[in-house]
This record gives sequence, structure tokens and C-alpha cells, in this order.
Amino acid sequence: MTVDPATKAVYDANAAEWAASRATGRRGAVVDRLFARASEPGGRFLDVGCGPGLHLVDLPAGAVGLDASIEMLRVAGTSVEAPLVVGDAAALPFAPGSFDGALASRVHIHLPRHAAPVAFADLHRVLRVDAAVELTMYEGDQELTASSDTDFPGRRYALWRRELLVDVIEGAGFGIEGFTTLPSEPWPRHELGLRRLLTLPDTVGPDMRVLVCGLNPSMSAATMGVGFATGGNRFWPAALASGLVSVDRDPRYALHRHGIGMTDLVKRATPRAAALSREEYETGVARLERLCRWLRPKVVCMVGLAGWRAAVDRRATAGLQPHTLGDTAVYVMPSTSGLNAHSRLEDLSNHLRAVQQIG
Repeated sequence: MTVDPATKAVYDANAAEWAASRATGRRGAVVDRLFARASEPGGRFLDVGCGPGLHLVDLPAGAVGLDASIEMLRVAGTSVEAPLVVGDAAALPFAPGSFDGALASRVHIHLPRHAAPVAFADLHRVLRVDAAVELTMYEGDQELTASSDTDFPGRRYALWRRELLVDVIEGAGFGIEGFTTLPSEPWPRHELGLRRLLTLPDTVGPDMRVLVCGLNPSMSAATMGVGFATGGNRFWPAALASGLVSVDRDPRYALHRHGIGMTDLVKRATPRAAALSREEYETGVARLERLCRWLRPKVVCMVGLAGWRAAVDRRATAGLQPHTLGDTAVYVMPSTSGLNAHSRLEDLSNHLRAVQQIG
């Protein structure tokens, strides 16, 4: 899902006027906050939704500006020398680990809320581990809706409750180091200071048939950016054999083509899942339930019994569970790790076939 086309059209039609209306006043505070937290203050930065380049002028050489509006970039090109890229905040055209930090000031507000998890996951992908991010959103509880209460009417906005925004940001693999809500017009604004963590971002969205939930990312999976990706793990071979997915180790394709989402019960990456605590599992189940109440997948497939047993039912066995997460059914299957010698590939594939019968 791209940045809202109607909103882009307003920016294209009014780029010069919009830039002139915001040419005065203090703009460097967000950049100052970014530099104060950046591990590499002289590194390469990305301004997502850069508009006419109001923040780019304060970023160091090598910064890149991206915006969906080509007219906004034409205006930016008259005042900044930074590379300017026509692109979408929901599908960033950059290689993994390209940037040491990023600004995203009031750009994701123009995405449907259900598209935000993948958009933030894409931001996670293009940042190096430990990169700092300054994010600005609007407070409220509104899906993408046109507003007449602004100086350039016709733009559409999504507004975010704090709890939901926290869940989505943490699910996307970021640590939240600062979260302030300040009065502003036309809505209060959320200012967040984020840190890109070594973990796996969720790939989730609307209309999921199955939401696959691992216990937590391994260090190798977090580094590679794909869950269950190590050579000994049999999830992807079982998923292919069962028909759950058609492309190996591609969670985004699985989501967009097959309606298969992926998350983890605990976002913290560890060498072994045995390092996780019961409290972490309980917190993870609570977040997972909120995610299910919001996006309403047909079924959650828990890969590994340990987390469900620790947080929900210590006597749980593999199969469909009596407990649900909101209205979402839960199926628990054995771990696909190569260390689990009790389950053959055929057994794991059969579990995934049973999951599909529910979803």
C-alpha cells in the first residue's frame, strides 16, 4: 500500500505554496534530537517524506531525501544539494543497512493504518543496527480520512492511539527511547525517538489467513532479516511442502500473495529461546492478542510450544487450542528447529496443512 494518492495530488498541486507557508520558524529541533541520539552523527541519513527539503538543509552531506511528490522534490532541488529520490514510504528503494539514521516527520500519517507495520518494517530494513530515528505522528483514533480542518484541504490522515502506535513500532523492530505528545494543530502530535534493534520486524497486514508466530528471533535470523532462516530450521521446507507459501524465505511475498503474516512472541533476539523468561512470554501474548483484535487474522500458528505453555496453558499439546486471542483461533505446533529431533519434516508439514484448514 502506497502513500495516499489523493494526498499526494494535493502536495503536487500546491508544493510551492506549501513550502512558502512553512519557510519561517524553528525547524531544526527534530534534527537536533536526531543528532543527540545518533551513534554516527556524521553518518548517512534518510529524510523520509522530505517534502521541499526543510530538514535536509540541516542534515550532513550524504543525506538523502525521499518523497512521493515529484513537485515537492522540484521545490527541494532549488535549495538543497542532497540526492532526491521519488519513492514511497511504504516501499523504500534502498538496500538493507543503507543509512545510519532517519527522519520520518508526519509522512506515515498519510498511509492507511494497516499498511504502517510493513512500512515501518521497511524502514527497519534500510537502517543499520543501532540507527536512531525521529518519528512524528498525530494523536487520535482515525483511519485514513480526508480533513477540511487544514490549510491545504483534501489531504487524508490516519491518527494513532498511543498504545496501538507503541505495539506497531515495537513490532517493527524498534526500541522506543522517547515518546512525547504535544499540543499542535489540527491534532496533538506524537514525537518519538526510536532505535533500530537487532531483531525481526513483523510482516503483518489486513486479511491474513494465518499469522505465524515464532518464539523469538535467533541472532542469525535477526541478522539475515528472515525468520526461521538458518540452515537447520525446517519451517520454510515444511511451509513449501504444505502449500502454505510458494516462495522460500520471503515473508513479504507470503503476506502479499498468500495472506500469511509473521511475528514473534518475544521480539528480543537471543542465541537460544531458553534465555527467555515467563514474564517476556506473558507480555508477548498480551501484545499478540492486541494485534489479533486489531488486524483479525483467521488463525495464529504458534511455532513451538514453550511460549504458549509458559504464558497461557502449561498443559498445552500440539493442535488447535481451547483458548483464543480475541476472535482468532490458535494452533500450536512443535518447534521447527533442527534441535527438535522428535518431529520429522512430514509431521511439521502436516501441522501446517491442519492450520490452513482453519484459516
